[in-house]
Amino acid sequence: MPEADKEGKDYYLDIPVTCEGFFLKGSNSLDWGMKNRLSRIFNPETGRTVMLAIDHGYFQGPTTGLERVDVNILPLAPYADTLMLTRGILRTTIPPTFTGGIVLRASGGPSILKELSNEQLAVDMEDAVRLNVAALAVQVFIGGEYETQSVHNMTRLVDTGTRYGIPILAVTAVGKDMAREARYFRLACRICAELGAHYIKTYYIPDGFETVIASCPVPIVMAGGKKISELDALTMSYNAIQEGAAGVDMGRNIFQSDAPVAMIKAVRGVVHQGLKPKQAYELFLELKAKSKGMKKAGRTK
Repeated sequence: MPEADKEGKDYYLDIPVTCEGFFLKGSNSLDWGMKNRLSRIFNPETGRTVMLAIDHGYFQGPTTGLERVDVNILPLAPYADTLMLTRGILRTTIPPTFTGGIVLRASGGPSILKELSNEQLAVDMEDAVRLNVAALAVQVFIGGEYETQSVHNMTRLVDTGTRYGIPILAVTAVGKDMAREARYFRLACRICAELGAHYIKTYYIPDGFETVIASCPVPIVMAGGKKISELDALTMSYNAIQEGAAGVDMGRNIFQSDAPVAMIKAVRGVVHQGLKPKQAYELFLELKAKSKGMKKAGRTK
């Protein structure tokens, strides 16, 4: 048996035991494992995240910019707090040395050739545990043809996620015939939060986005959406953060940029450093020019 040590004597009676609240909105009552995983998604120092969404192939195949994830995306990974992707790409392409958060796409089924709201759960929770993911993402089609089915997909994941300590991200999908307005997003985000989602990804709208944030009791991350100009994307990110978003989840506006590394660094500047759109765009142009200069110098050697 090991030799008994002397009884302790430094109990620091003059220092009260602290019990700090968790830094994320609506997450203080979650279990330790949930909070730890959310801390791999959101930066505890800023309370925000830059998620890089590269899961588009699960319903539309090799999207522009994602034809070769190993070539186009791996150089971006060090600058993302979190990657949002499928288990196929995670297992085949992402190095296990990646230390950022992994948000795994957990729903799927129909392709762009069919009704997209007819999704089913496509990942077993035990496989998510094997992959050590930080969260699972599920599409929720409020107002869609298969609305109830998609909501049940989410609630089933919430139940099993709670059992295993894995948070669930609800992704609000907007159909072609749905108006992108605050009333709709308040409805969609609130339903997802009420039924247990731990955080939500939704679109930015210029009129009333702050009411979407205020009426949702869990963090909201802004979806990047379709490709727009770099300045417009940085402006949208800035406005969303200023109005209460807990981060951005961008895909096409980063990997379809003509300078993806410069763009993701500029987005990080907005999200984590509070850069204004003009400052972030100037950073983007500076990094883009520097990158082109380095490539040119490499060709002349």
